[in-house]
Amino acid sequence: MTRDDSGLRSVSAMPLELLRTPPPKERADAARNRAAVLEAAARLFAEQGVEAVSMDQVAAAAGVGKGTLFRRFGDKSGLAAALLDARERVLQEAVLHGPPPLGPGAPADERLDAFLNAYLDYLLEHLALVRMSETATPGARYRIGAYRFWHRHVAILLATAPDPDHTAHALLAPLAADHVAALLPEVGEQRMRSGLLRLAHRAT
Repeated sequence: MTRDDSGLRSVSAMPLELLRTPPPKERADAARNRAAVLEAAARLFAEQGVEAVSMDQVAAAAGVGKGTLFRRFGDKSGLAAALLDARERVLQEAVLHGPPPLGPGAPADERLDAFLNAYLDYLLEHLALVRMSETATPGARYRIGAYRFWHRHVAILLATAPDPDHTAHALLAPLAADHVAALLPEVGEQRMRSGLLRLAHRAT
């Protein structure tokens, strides 16, 4: 095992830094259009709910053509993923370089608890958007770059557990947005959080 600023990891594991979602590189006019679209989408989603807003509404509110919107984002799930991108990078930065226990410098079990709590906070704040991005097509959740980052981070923290890679997937499974949205009205946030941490403690 070796240690770097992202914590304990196996020599063969891909460094977390390489799994970060990079900010898009684009021309100035494209960047302005992107910012206008994301600002309009965020406002409309907050006012009307994600499901109620159409791509046509977003294009009109942003002052761009519908074709431009679809070419850039594909569909509403692509728009949701783009809105989440900056928020995901904030959490990724905290994991890589923030203060402990979420960031480096604390024992692995404390970092795992801190990450699960922080991710659940992020998920609950943006549940409708995350749900849309994760369920757009079968298996979409696992193709999102951010999922690979979260999985690798948890696997690193579970380095002493049997089969850390599989255990990391198992710990992240209850944080699927569709699962959380379905259970939240029945079990509530506190039971959900407590149960997730119990699973983590058994794994470690």
